[in-house]
Amino acid sequence: MAASAYDLAVNASLRGLLGAARTMPYPMRVRFVGALTRSLVAPLAGYHRRSEANLRLIFPALGPAERRQIARAAADNAGRTLVEIFSGRAFIDHVRDAPATGPGHAATAAARPEGRPGILFSGLFGNCDGPRGWFAARGVGVGGLYKPLANEGFNEAYVEAISRVSTPVFERGRRGLGQMVGFLKEGGVLGALFDQRLPRAETLDFLGQPARTAFSAAELALKYGALMVPVYGIRQPDGLSFEFVAEAPIPHTDARTMMQAATDSLAARVRAMPGQYFWIHRRWKD
Repeated sequence: MAASAYDLAVNASLRGLLGAARTMPYPMRVRFVGALTRSLVAPLAGYHRRSEANLRLIFPALGPAERRQIARAAADNAGRTLVEIFSGRAFIDHVRDAPATGPGHAATAAARPEGRPGILFSGLFGNCDGPRGWFAARGVGVGGLYKPLANEGFNEAYVEAISRVSTPVFERGRRGLGQMVGFLKEGGVLGALFDQRLPRAETLDFLGQPARTAFSAAELALKYGALMVPVYGIRQPDGLSFEFVAEAPIPHTDARTMMQAATDSLAARVRAMPGQYFWIHRRWKD
């Protein structure tokens, strides 16, 4: 299907913006795209409005000023995350020496000599692809599972960008699933986002509201004996540096229980740092 004029314009605009940003020194480009997204892109695209609607649903006690502040912080974080992912080697070099905390790092390291696969899962929080960059800086290739973007032209650029962070990458779908299964069988480590809405998925509680959640990560972990570790790239107050947290692996029980534990882990992070969650996401669309 031919791309619409709107999709072509969006693709050209985003590619042009990110191309221009990459000519700037790394700290400047991250601040610039964050500020541009917060002050111009998000208001024009209706992202602030959507974020504030989600915040009213999840945190009804917040006042208008607090909702507005969190929505602006979330837009800034989203812009920074986008340009960081599109910065490739510069991003990997930037996070190389970032602190890594939490028991999941030791558990993941111990599993590698055994050839045991691992699933490092995260949500749309902080820099969600940051952990893959941190591992790549240490010579550990972490595969990526991604959901294709609706804009096909920009999706091509996005796949190229996440591939520069680390490879291989697998498209969500039948073909990608088959490739991903082979990767896990060989003892690979996979990075995956689990809090993206899938229309026919089961519902779990997320921040006090039902949210459709795929169980595939837990099902794969159970089937192939993979570690299932919650990981987060938490942006620090300077807006540029990170702490990479890997929580204790989720015990193998059943898929629903494991995915609820994963969702609860993310919910705790969001409650602690709401400005780092992608509130523009239609997580509770149903």
